[in-house]
Amino acid sequence: MKNERISVLLATEGTYPFANGGVSTWCHTITQEMENVDFEIYAMTGEPKWSTKYALPANVKNVYQIPLWGTEEPSEFTRIDQVFADVYQQKKQTSDQIIQLHFLPLFRNFLAALFHEDVGLDDQIANLHKLYHYFQTFDYKTTLTSEHVWSTFKNYVINEREAEKAVEPVEAILEDLTTAMRWIYHYFMPLSAKIPKTDIAHTTIAGFGGIVGCISKLEYGTPLLVTEHGVFIRERYFAISKSKFPPFAKYFLMRMSVYITRLIYHLADQISPVANFNKKWELQFGAALHKITTIYNGIDPHVFMPGEKPGSTRGTPTVVAAANIIPLKDIETMIRACNIVRKEIPNVQFRVYGSKQIDPAYTRKCEALIKHLRLQDHFLLAGYHNNPAKIYNEGDVTVLSSISEAFPYTVLESMACARPVVATDVGGVREALEGYGILVPPKDAQALANGLITLLKDIELRQRLGKESRERVLLMFRISQSVKAYWDTYKALMQDRNKKAEKQSDHKIRHMSTEDLVLMWKDAL
Repeated sequence: MKNERISVLLATEGTYPFANGGVSTWCHTITQEMENVDFEIYAMTGEPKWSTKYALPANVKNVYQIPLWGTEEPSEFTRIDQVFADVYQQKKQTSDQIIQLHFLPLFRNFLAALFHEDVGLDDQIANLHKLYHYFQTFDYKTTLTSEHVWSTFKNYVINEREAEKAVEPVEAILEDLTTAMRWIYHYFMPLSAKIPKTDIAHTTIAGFGGIVGCISKLEYGTPLLVTEHGVFIRERYFAISKSKFPPFAKYFLMRMSVYITRLIYHLADQISPVANFNKKWELQFGAALHKITTIYNGIDPHVFMPGEKPGSTRGTPTVVAAANIIPLKDIETMIRACNIVRKEIPNVQFRVYGSKQIDPAYTRKCEALIKHLRLQDHFLLAGYHNNPAKIYNEGDVTVLSSISEAFPYTVLESMACARPVVATDVGGVREALEGYGILVPPKDAQALANGLITLLKDIELRQRLGKESRERVLLMFRISQSVKAYWDTYKALMQDRNKKAEKQSDHKIRHMSTEDLVLMWKDAL
């Protein structure tokens, strides 16, 4: 890596550097270890958060936050380089005539792409690029809160969508339409951001946070790398299906998710899931097989090392978990498994380290279940731990009860600490753990408990699996291997950039260059 510098636009969504978790751990590892890479981070967050969770390395040159909610003026975050006079002028020039003449045709094209499978991806991409340029010239908020835009949206959904035989037409009431329009306003806010020119665009998700990577590719011809941790579209299916939204709201949010995922897969030069499991979902939603190259997560075996149990758990059969208290981690099944285990091992202790603030309602639900099952002396929601390397050595066994995962760090970290893992067979967990731990079906408390009882009672098996687990990490999942794979990918994408420039002409706005488009907006004034 010496004597070469590469600039990378790193796009995140709900993770680094404003939140903890597996994706954030990965981001921090990449930025720390790649000293010859200068990172420009575009972080899409739920609400404005001013404090980062990480000490950012010197090669992180800038962090741009795009909060989707909690701000009156998007330009306050998306256009921080603009002076107030320019913002004011941009608002002033966003007239009803401009909106009707120049935005509404683009908006109608977007709606057609959203509701109809037969709109070509190249046409959708060209339209996205035009939308970006529109919002570089005219005001985002003034446009999307315009009566003309609302009327167009309402009329399209109620009348034209059904007349054009859209995919799975679902009846909508006025409240549904208001919710859907609000989602458009918030989720596409990255289109109003000014995107810098870098050597590589790297997005951590094939979702709305990846819009900035798409724009970088379209605007500058920047090679686009997509790292899939959890599969965005798969997790959207889970979350939306279990939500309490009315039918049209679910339908609309799913259509938006499919729209952006397909665009990102189509534009990507390389898609690198962190586990082979992700491939089938990526292929199903339009990713080309030749673009997919798995790059596994890696950890530092000199940080995560076997150690003696501390005095607080020594002599006590202890199960540990590193998991935020959210539904995806299915802590309720873990609690029920504890209730089964304690009947076999009366002095067993479960310690779960992870944030209790992400979903307070779910945390309260878990606390109520612990109380209901009278597990207060056996199951502890211990909160966030600022030194994860110490978590695993507190226990004899590690547990993972998630209903969905990518390639979780907690499994690799526990294996590196020679603590065997009992985990649900979801995502890429099997790719790390098969033959080195115990895999069980998700949402099966009895199976989870049986696995834990087996390892807690069989010291010889526990020690053998622990030893072999660490050896597997040393062989396959070192941080140095993962970082080298990304560095090699960056270099290869840059080397291919000139060759791909000719092919990228298919993604550019048809019959109109970027310069022509900018002139068109200016002429409209």
